[in-house]
Amino acid sequence: MTNTGASAYMSYEPPSMSPDTGYVPGGSPQPRPPQRSGGWIAALIAAALFIGVIFGAGTTILMEEPAPIVTGPAVAEQPTPTEPALPAEQAVPSPDSLDPAAVGAAVIPSVVTVEVGTTQDGQFLQVASGSGVAFDAIHIITNDHVVDGADAVQVVLSDGRVYQAEVVGSDPITDVAVLSVSVPDLEPLQLGSTTGLTVGVPAIAVGSPLGLEGGPSLSVGVISGLGREVQTTPEVVLYGMIQTDAPITNGSSGGALVDRNGALIGITTAVGASELGIEGIGFATPIEIVERIATDIIETGSASHALLGILGSTAYEELDNEGVAPVGVRVEEVTAGSAASSTGIRQGQVITAAGGVSVRTMDELITVLRHYGAGDTVTLDFVDAESITLQLGAR
Repeated sequence: MTNTGASAYMSYEPPSMSPDTGYVPGGSPQPRPPQRSGGWIAALIAAALFIGVIFGAGTTILMEEPAPIVTGPAVAEQPTPTEPALPAEQAVPSPDSLDPAAVGAAVIPSVVTVEVGTTQDGQFLQVASGSGVAFDAIHIITNDHVVDGADAVQVVLSDGRVYQAEVVGSDPITDVAVLSVSVPDLEPLQLGSTTGLTVGVPAIAVGSPLGLEGGPSLSVGVISGLGREVQTTPEVVLYGMIQTDAPITNGSSGGALVDRNGALIGITTAVGASELGIEGIGFATPIEIVERIATDIIETGSASHALLGILGSTAYEELDNEGVAPVGVRVEEVTAGSAASSTGIRQGQVITAAGGVSVRTMDELITVLRHYGAGDTVTLDFVDAESITLQLGAR
């Protein structure tokens, strides 16, 4: 860390910056995305700013279409300790009002298997498969990596019916794609919210792991982390991801992560792994980001992405006990001609909130901005400076 000397705030000195990629931190473990039955490996990252994208080191995997897989640093294999049984009065109760059977009955009809392949002599030849979720009466949401490069796509409903599908549009930056189908009774899944979501609350994943016949599979777990960064390809970093221990695997990419009421809170996108194998954690794209991108694609055929126009790093404040704490995003550079430059944002300022949401790190600022599209307005708050409202540019 270097002390700027200008204030009580510090920031890690950026190893390199460019107008396109922003600050590139190092040292993060890598994630990989779960794969469709084809498969590809990705990585888990740290943070930078381009309200769009920044890269670090790490690994993740995509799912069948394989879910992206996230890998962390290798660790020595340890014997599994034997845990003593809890006394009866300390036993952990089942989550109140959680009824997986009722949730499954409500959600499974809205989840499909997405099969991708080619056609030969009028016949569909499957190459890989993933999952999808009914968004409205004619559209299905899945992952970009599920349908990327596919010559032909079809969906299999939970009752076994098969329909041809067309790719309306796809967005590699958020790994979201939209399909259109002509199904007389497609049942859209109720959209939920990640607002107020906390670690430890129940989560249920519904998808088509391994492309198994017989309809979607359901697994139960909890929300085990929030605001994760997952790098799924050298070019793509997913921000603000929901982490869950509800089992998901290859073929689950594009499936549903729902809350205890069966409302959609995310699209399952990646699974975590280390050199020892799958680690039992998965990642889902928050529904707010999915809904914004899907709506853009349906309305215009493509997704818009906002550009703030700064390069930045996490600013730290010195504590009385000789520690440091993240307090915001230090503006390291302002891109000429950008939204930031036109509104007077200056190098050295520290951003503490965006759109009314507190941001302590570069990762958090990028995550907040991922909820905005090009042309949207956002208000930024600063340390020792008046707030600024600006219209975001286009990436």
